[in-house]
Amino acid sequence: MSSNQSNNTIIYLKDYQPANFLIDSVDLHVDLHEDHTRVVSSLSLRTNPTAESCSELFLNGEDLLLEAIECDGAPLPKDAYTVSEYGILLHDLPSQCQLTTTVVIHPETNTLLMGLYQSSGNFCTQCEAEGFRRITYFLDRPDVMSRYRVTIEADQARYPMLLSNGNCLAERQLPNGRHEVVWQDPSLKPCYLFALVAGDFDLIEDTFITCSGRSVELRFYLEKGFREQGYFALDALKRAMRWDEEVYRREYDLDIYMVVAVSDFTMGAMENKGLNVFNTSAVLAKPDTATDRDYAWIEAVVGHEYFHNWSGNRVTCRDWFQLTLKEGLTVFREHGFSMDMCSGSMMRLQQVQSMRNAQFAEDAGPMAHPIRSASYIEINNFYTSTVYQKGAEVIRMVETFLGKTVFQQGMDLYFSRFDGQAVTTEDFIAVMEEVSGRDLTQFKRWYDQAGTPELTISQDYSVDDHTWTLHVKQQCPATPGQTDKKPFHLPLAIGAVDHTGQPIELSLDASNESSETLVLDVTQPEQSFTIEGVSSQPVPSLLREFSAPVKVHYDYTVNELSTLIQHDSDPVARWDAGQTLMTSALTVIAQQYESQQTLVMEPALTHALGQVIERADEDPMMAAQLLAFPSMTYLMQTDSTIDVLSWHEARQFAERVVADVYEDVLLQAYHQSQSTEPYQFNAQDYARRSWMNTCLAYLVKTKKVSHLKRAFDQYEQADNMTDTMAALQALNHQQTDLRDKALDTFYEQWQHEPLVINKWLGLHASTTLPHCLEQVRELMQHQAFHLSNPNNVYALIRGYAGNPVGFHSPVDGQGYAFIADQVLALDSINSLVAGRIVRGLMNWRQLTDARGQLMRSQLERVANTSGLSSDVYEVAHKSL
Repeated sequence: MSSNQSNNTIIYLKDYQPANFLIDSVDLHVDLHEDHTRVVSSLSLRTNPTAESCSELFLNGEDLLLEAIECDGAPLPKDAYTVSEYGILLHDLPSQCQLTTTVVIHPETNTLLMGLYQSSGNFCTQCEAEGFRRITYFLDRPDVMSRYRVTIEADQARYPMLLSNGNCLAERQLPNGRHEVVWQDPSLKPCYLFALVAGDFDLIEDTFITCSGRSVELRFYLEKGFREQGYFALDALKRAMRWDEEVYRREYDLDIYMVVAVSDFTMGAMENKGLNVFNTSAVLAKPDTATDRDYAWIEAVVGHEYFHNWSGNRVTCRDWFQLTLKEGLTVFREHGFSMDMCSGSMMRLQQVQSMRNAQFAEDAGPMAHPIRSASYIEINNFYTSTVYQKGAEVIRMVETFLGKTVFQQGMDLYFSRFDGQAVTTEDFIAVMEEVSGRDLTQFKRWYDQAGTPELTISQDYSVDDHTWTLHVKQQCPATPGQTDKKPFHLPLAIGAVDHTGQPIELSLDASNESSETLVLDVTQPEQSFTIEGVSSQPVPSLLREFSAPVKVHYDYTVNELSTLIQHDSDPVARWDAGQTLMTSALTVIAQQYESQQTLVMEPALTHALGQVIERADEDPMMAAQLLAFPSMTYLMQTDSTIDVLSWHEARQFAERVVADVYEDVLLQAYHQSQSTEPYQFNAQDYARRSWMNTCLAYLVKTKKVSHLKRAFDQYEQADNMTDTMAALQALNHQQTDLRDKALDTFYEQWQHEPLVINKWLGLHASTTLPHCLEQVRELMQHQAFHLSNPNNVYALIRGYAGNPVGFHSPVDGQGYAFIADQVLALDSINSLVAGRIVRGLMNWRQLTDARGQLMRSQLERVANTSGLSSDVYEVAHKSL
């Protein structure tokens, strides 16, 4: 960024140039006070031998008050530098020097929560992606890697714990009740991995013995009063460290690993070297405050941030266009860890659901981008499901093509070759090509082309020759800036069952062993694959394990889908068959509703779901997943001509039919799934509770008083938050005094637990009952809600924008105006959060009626507001 670059300038990958200077070492002295902080930074600079020679150097810096600047100990004259709102331009530097700056910053008023700020009276940092420039002047880019020495000074009574990256070198008392601590990090790291924390915390500790016998201190710093809620996360860290040793042969390199959990944090967590900073929601858990999904998420996030130590920290990104290099790879590693720690099939289904609900919608919207974008205005807007989740699926495809053994060889080479370097996605793929001997040139289109590829598949079966031929056509819809897509290279995993549901062994070549799953190499716009030795007419099982992030179109019959729901051995394909049949049935019902016809449920679907209920004891978690109708978000992607509220009516009707027909069986299953054993988080109990609460949800849909009372009884008697929330969620959409009573008593019981209160806010925001918006407006004035707290905003405001029924129900567009109001209010408080909330208005084109224009008008109101942050500006303008 040059000194005169405006806030909304487009940055292009093609313009990348190495930094003209490097910073070998950084010496920071951070002097913390209640009303200001003084930062003295000493940088060991030298010209970069790989860059063009230049004596000018631009250091990024925002909201800094420069007090002094010296070069090699001598003050710089005023004409030797130029200060702007984006940094400082140094005009004539020697090829090697020591540059020292003194700046004053104000963390106590920093509501952006980037750089150094305060949370619950403690100091903490968030520097990714470009927050370090808000602490001191610096080359704030990931390809500048340095070694840091940090001295922190503060009042000892208020801030007894002073933390930074690396190892603690010294501590000493100072006059006037102050103290200082010196930290030194032996690792090379980019500035986005810098961290500093100062405060008074509860501390829990443990040790981990690495595979080579080294002892690592593990320390979790938690806000006062929450000590007991940190032990699950601590144990999860130990599991992640052992898993990374066993699966990826990666050992931790420092002698200490610290995690600090804070209430005010925009993201989930941050992998700063040796000193992770977490949102409390990704650490704190105990049975009566956290659900099964919370526990699973905490385990995943703890693993994710630890895995970054190698995939992100020791090997980092050359520039922010390469973000998926660290995030896609680390999410892939996190997914493997979660699948090994819990039920593999359950976790994989949740990963697939996230892709289909969030990432596919992103691909279909105005902010669609490839996993490595070619340009951006604000990098914060590209911490997306595409970069993370789709990026992980791209890595999974590489592993599928190469096989697990060769892929692991590639990972070993990647880590050893690039340790301590800032690299690119091309470097990663080149390593995989090297170890496998495969040409992945076409595969690299996944990095450059946006959108979700769609496969249209048909089949021919020859009774005489016993051959089965699959015809595969691929195309990818146009996305912003990309109208003409080249064919992708992707693995299509297939299987088949016969008409009785028995699996069919398959082989593409008679010389190869047959198996229940084949992986087809799809590379062309149209391809055919012939499989010999298929003795009976197959029912195709397609995209097994979600082998590629694509949509599949195949003209199944109702009977074929029913067969797959009952018998497919692949959990993803089995679940997808159910979703396909449900979507088809809901489409018909929604059309009947809009035509004011009598609503009729597809009998085959009712029967298939009845079979699932009858056999639920074989796999309770799978049964719970199979009984879950497609989300409103997903349905709205499938047919934009159907009104959003018609989809809601169709879902309600279909669920009510299932509940009415199988009420007795569901009630029996509900009772049989109950347990008097104390809560434990494990795969078996997670599955049991999921099935029990699925049964309860369906029983409540009958609207019978006895079942409403049953849900309220569960709410009152539950000894864990999973069952408590399931009962509340079941009641939340019912017009009954029991709902109001439960929500009121829930608040009274948990008003001093901020994370639980976020659940309470989220319940109000997600109800499908009338007057949702009025409730949300009222809650914004509640003492439990703070617009400056991201968790509160995500629970209530983003929760409301993500509630299709509540959000779209006011026919005059009041819901859209409300979100626009909040975006504008938030933009001056925390623009990153505002940039996330404005996305609720960007898919106005999906709404074909007057709502679409009402939503667009509110988006235009936001876009036309002067002084917008780049976070909001980019999303608003790209969406119009």
